[in-house]
Amino acid sequence: MIFSSIPFLYYFLPVVLLLYFLVPKRLKNLVLLLSSLFFYGWGEPKYVVIMVISIVVGFVLGHLIEVFRGKGLSKVFLILSVISAICMLGYFKYMDFFITNINAVTGLSLPLLKITLPIGISFYLFQILSYTVDVYRGTVPAQKNIIHFGAYVSCFPQLIAGPIVRYSDIAEQLSSRTHTFEKTAYGIRRFIMGLSKKVLLANALGELCDIFRASDDKSVLFYWLYAISFTLHIYFDFSGYSDMAIGLGKIFGFDFIENFNHPYISKSITEFWRRWHISLGSWFRDYVYIPLGGNRVSKGRWFLNILTVWMLTGFWHGASWNFIVWGLLYAAFLVLEKLFLGKYLKNSKVWCHIYVMFIVCFGFVIFNATNLGEALQYFGAMFGAGSVPFVSTEFTYYLGSFGFILLLSIAGSTPLPMILTKKISGIKNGMGERILNIAEPIISVILLLLVTAYLVDGSFNPFLYFRF
Repeated sequence: MIFSSIPFLYYFLPVVLLLYFLVPKRLKNLVLLLSSLFFYGWGEPKYVVIMVISIVVGFVLGHLIEVFRGKGLSKVFLILSVISAICMLGYFKYMDFFITNINAVTGLSLPLLKITLPIGISFYLFQILSYTVDVYRGTVPAQKNIIHFGAYVSCFPQLIAGPIVRYSDIAEQLSSRTHTFEKTAYGIRRFIMGLSKKVLLANALGELCDIFRASDDKSVLFYWLYAISFTLHIYFDFSGYSDMAIGLGKIFGFDFIENFNHPYISKSITEFWRRWHISLGSWFRDYVYIPLGGNRVSKGRWFLNILTVWMLTGFWHGASWNFIVWGLLYAAFLVLEKLFLGKYLKNSKVWCHIYVMFIVCFGFVIFNATNLGEALQYFGAMFGAGSVPFVSTEFTYYLGSFGFILLLSIAGSTPLPMILTKKISGIKNGMGERILNIAEPIISVILLLLVTAYLVDGSFNPFLYFRF
């Protein structure tokens, strides 16, 4: 089940909200836990067992870490938590990758396991890991109520694709959170906005990308159109989901962190990764980069730490070499910016943006390639290699067909909508606020109707981050 579906919007969510607000305060987390397990088990019921085991193991180990804090056993239980998470990810997500590479190196023919990846496992295991590490550090006390802990781990609003919510950020909210009309109204608006970004923009852009990949009439300009379209597609797909998660969190009384902050206006790759998938970047910073020594070590070790973190970041996204290369690409430019490139970027007002978007587009071509060979072939074709024509009939046709969506997406990926909203709200004598108060619910209803029409029509509706 995904948020952008009729069963979720008009069956699951209304029933869950009705139950949630009907039950007394002490039962709200139980409703959230049970509904989250149902949500998770909708597609693959057998993997609910994996989640329940993860919850129990994380809960027990967190308690043992606290009981033996200051003693050697505390560290042993932390190591067990790390090993259990790595083993689960290794088996379900990476085992076939390792087998494939062992076969390639040794010439063996070991059979692939062909295991279906449990949805959201990369996210909820990271959340459990951050919890046990924080308990070990003494940052937070261990949770004594397994229902509260289970609700934190399985929380369906952000289960599939984040943001990665740390226990320390919502520990108090698990036991005591407020529900207000204003908070709920904001959550509904934020959810509908994210849903619209996903269905009306990301889906259309994804459809254009699929059209390109199936085309026999590719050209240089069509390759570039694909690269730009996918770059916009993944942003609206992922940031739209984050908006929906944050909005739903507000409705249930939680304050989840922001996960995107207009990354495509960045002036450097360093800034880009402060604005893109913020929760993942901060997780690797606090639980991998800083424990490795961060930048408080020799320059050589510092750069090694950066390479390690970004190789792991790439590998976290998927069990394929193109994801690792994608991560290392960013590591290389981050190192270059720290060595000398950063000071030149500060002196540029236009070229720095072009540089960032060029790297980001190339990076997402690698990211979405089926293998490294395909990525290299795409790069060559983008610059005319392989006798690829400069322009094609299909490029001209689809540029005209999707031109408005592309322009709307480019504008929507910038702070322009937010700037316009602020300008309207700043109209004198409170007129702007009154206009927004009337317009926002009307626009939200119209967007919801449009989204529903698209979904009822059975339009193209994949979700990219299911595979992570």
